[in-house]
Amino acid sequence: MRIAVGKNKVESGSLAAATVAETLRDALQRRGFANLIVATGASQFDMLAALVKQPGIAWQRVTVFHLDEYIGLPPTHPASFRKYLRERFAEQLPAPLAAFHYVAGDAADPQAECRRLGDLLRCHPIDVACIGIGENGHLAFNDPPADFQTEEPYLVVSLDEACRRQQMGEGWFKALDDVPQRAISMSVRHILKSGRLVATVPDARKAKAVRDALEGPFTNLCPASALRYHPDCHLFLDTASASLLTSPFLAKPPAL
Repeated sequence: MRIAVGKNKVESGSLAAATVAETLRDALQRRGFANLIVATGASQFDMLAALVKQPGIAWQRVTVFHLDEYIGLPPTHPASFRKYLRERFAEQLPAPLAAFHYVAGDAADPQAECRRLGDLLRCHPIDVACIGIGENGHLAFNDPPADFQTEEPYLVVSLDEACRRQQMGEGWFKALDDVPQRAISMSVRHILKSGRLVATVPDARKAKAVRDALEGPFTNLCPASALRYHPDCHLFLDTASASLLTSPFLAKPPAL
């Protein structure tokens, strides 16, 4: 794992975006197309703002997936991740994407939506996944205790109270009861199948989760601890989110 600490969230987001862009340009040069996963939430604001301005990316040859979406939320809802990614990413690009396979959280059959997305994802090996870490240590919407065993690319998950309070605290919902209790999420194992992971995790409220993920035990009670098993993970922190770390070096974990 490579860890970079920016002086603030703007700098860490810019550094992360440059790494994502480098990976995409390399894939486009090697084989003519690239596959990307993008994340949402307040932690990704600065990274996405910088990514859409990166030069030399043939976006018309990039296929994009995203990590998760609330079940039952229409794409017009202010908290919809589809709305977020259209407005903050897709519509800001200088050229249209080859494809953006959105998670339809309001699909009539969420399990069928998981299968649809899974079939697409299996045909598009991911070059780089942009991810974050939740206040409770979650990856995507894989809250603790996360399923570390399933090989399914997408699954229906229940959101714990800490996760739902984070969504309310970030201003996406007015009250806890407004936050959906279920979501469609990419699984932990499939996130780890990405060629490169770029995790952007700013803010003091993420400091404990960062410490637990990097220096605590490997456990599904801190899903982000699984990042230590990825061979090419780049973690971008700011001084606030890195404030509880005691060691920049990690012991190599045992085989997963």
